[in-house]
Amino acid sequence: MAATQFAQPIRNFSVQLSPTPRGARLARLLAVEQLRSWGLPMDAAAQVVAELAANAVTHGRVSGRDFRVAMYVIGGTLRIEVTDTRGDRRPEVRRTGTRSALECGRGLLIVGALAVRWGVASGPRPRKTVWAEIDVSPAAGEPAAGRTGRHCQRNDGEKEPHQTPPLPPAAHTHSRE
Repeated sequence: MAATQFAQPIRNFSVQLSPTPRGARLARLLAVEQLRSWGLPMDAAAQVVAELAANAVTHGRVSGRDFRVAMYVIGGTLRIEVTDTRGDRRPEVRRTGTRSALECGRGLLIVGALAVRWGVASGPRPRKTVWAEIDVSPAAGEPAAGRTGRHCQRNDGEKEPHQTPPLPPAAHTHSRE
């Protein structure tokens, strides 16, 4: 039986970190180093990792339980996943202009602006995974760093959730398509 060969190498990275501000900073630093070693654009991905890790530390923290950051590349898509143990606390995008959104809660707006799509998947209890996908494929005449996909907006400026199934796991999806 012949071995299957893939046109592109499958690249993946995963790390488990303590749910502290130091753990969130380390998640971003390790992600940047991994992206650099893969030769991929780092700016948008680093910001997405930073926002999702900060959310896991701030809203998904359970004493004595770590959070996990995973990244993998399939084709021209970088998928970032952050898993914590507060499945009962689903993230929500706060509308801009509200008092609470001015004080905090802009992280998912940033993720939505940088990612082609993002969402939340329930894991085995008590976990949840917040994920985002970033286009890292080279496009003719476009720099790779900071490139994002198309997006739909309602008249009030908010994005419509997109239900196209992304790479697994996918329970709740938001998209720029």
